[in-house]
Amino acid sequence: MERRIIHIDMDAFYAQVEQRDNPAYRGKPIIVGGKSVSRGVVATASYEARKFGVHSAMPTKQAYKLCPDGIYVRPRFDHYKAVSKMIMDIFLEYTEVVEPLSLDEAYLDITHLVGRQRPARAIALEIQRKIFEKTRLTSSSGISYNKYLAKIASGMNKPAGTTVIHYDNVQEVLFNMDIGEFPGVGRVTEAKMHELGIRNGKELHEWSEADLVNQFGKKGISLYQKARGIGTSELKVERIRKSIGKETTFNYDINDDDEILKVIGSLCTQVSSRLELQQYAGGVVTVKMKTTDYATHTRQMMTTNPVFTEEELYHYAYNLYHELKSPDEAIRLIGVTVSHLSDRTYRNLTIYDLL
Repeated sequence: MERRIIHIDMDAFYAQVEQRDNPAYRGKPIIVGGKSVSRGVVATASYEARKFGVHSAMPTKQAYKLCPDGIYVRPRFDHYKAVSKMIMDIFLEYTEVVEPLSLDEAYLDITHLVGRQRPARAIALEIQRKIFEKTRLTSSSGISYNKYLAKIASGMNKPAGTTVIHYDNVQEVLFNMDIGEFPGVGRVTEAKMHELGIRNGKELHEWSEADLVNQFGKKGISLYQKARGIGTSELKVERIRKSIGKETTFNYDINDDDEILKVIGSLCTQVSSRLELQQYAGGVVTVKMKTTDYATHTRQMMTTNPVFTEEELYHYAYNLYHELKSPDEAIRLIGVTVSHLSDRTYRNLTIYDLL
């Protein structure tokens, strides 16, 4: 099945966080990375600073010459990591196939979510909207059938852009790109290509693989493929989701069944929403409880069929709660988890449907 990959890249992430947190910085050229003339390096520059030619990885000394009136801010990496964690959690609400590249960008495989009524662009816009609602930060997204093209697309309409590269427009996009814009083409390679008369994707496309290999060695194979939009769609994922759950800690110890069951119902709704987003169903429901003495108790039940609706989850959670709860003991925490996850596509299929 053809993949659908989103590359989401936060817009001037560190600088945008600083502008968000300090209203006096908004609309001003912000350079994150310190003001050390001798050894400082720019981590990120706001779009206002980029108008002066300032960019990441530039020596601060050079940035100061280009933008002497800019606001130079020391990076707060612990804070950026905390914000990044919030963003990554949003990604994981949609798919477990996430490949983070840094604190501010990641690939997402959303193939399983895409359908006629829900195109990839709509999903990308929804994720960008959630990021903004939760963090007040903008992001840009690129959507395509492989990682290489998705990354190109995310940079085409910054900031806060959404771009799709598909089979109908891929040739036009690549042909019109300056050769230095192709990922992996550094200054040395770009200079050599200019000497060979290769200044854009169209001129690169005219070269054979053998001639490119002759000029650039093994890198010639990659250049040949890039000119034709060929790239991998396999994401490098370290963690695989084994369960989806939600829990809550009460402000005070509670021993009221009706009140606790209302909370369980809310938790089931939240878990069901996560299952819906990722198109999962689960085969085991678990209820977790922490009592007044901080002791943790759990009980789980295997479902007759994989479940995902809030009604189904609540049915099992209700029974597990009553099996687990002692009438005389108050609790301080309650949680609901669904495990043994599977693709919901197969929930109602029999063996004959799969033949």
